[in-house]
Amino acid sequence: MPPRRTTTQQPQIDRLTLGALTEGDPAELRARADLEAVGYADLALPALDLAGGVVNEARFAGVSADETTLQGSRFVDVELEQVNLPVVWAARCEWRDVRVTGRLGSFEAYEAQWRSVHFVGCKISYLNLRGAELIDVAFTDCVVEELDLSGAVARRVALRGSRVGALSVQQARLEDVDLRGCELQELSGLLDLRGATISPDQLPVLAPLMAQGLGLRVEA
Repeated sequence: MPPRRTTTQQPQIDRLTLGALTEGDPAELRARADLEAVGYADLALPALDLAGGVVNEARFAGVSADETTLQGSRFVDVELEQVNLPVVWAARCEWRDVRVTGRLGSFEAYEAQWRSVHFVGCKISYLNLRGAELIDVAFTDCVVEELDLSGAVARRVALRGSRVGALSVQQARLEDVDLRGCELQELSGLLDLRGATISPDQLPVLAPLMAQGLGLRVEA
């Protein structure tokens, strides 16, 4: 029988392979679009609708939209750089090799499929990843007010130097989910936290949340 692995595997984030990008035409930003090797910069839109679209090798830099619809879209080798997207509808989207920086408000990405996705320095109000499949996903120096992983399958996911106001992992399946260096304020689904890693310093900090989750009364 092989020895049991004792170290937590880290996300394997592939480097983006963006070649020479042509300036994209904003008129092509529409549902079911097929975009490849294009770049958009400093756009302010009332709505951005790429539902059902396919985007390969693209950069969106300084793009803002009051409402963004990405449901059922497929992003491969895409950089969302310093975007400002207050409302994002991205249910069942497929992302691979995607890097995100900027501000995101309510981000509905339930039942999404993400692989090699990296959020860096982002501020996110609410990230709904219920029922999603997450492989090799990292949050670095992010602030997430609410992160919902209920029913998700998460493998090699890390939250480095990040702060999460409320984390839910109810009925989630976790493997190599690294919470070390992450500040957690609320935790739901304590018994489903199996497969996550915390540091020795976090254990006493998380103890009250664990006691609350187990319904324990702590008295002197």
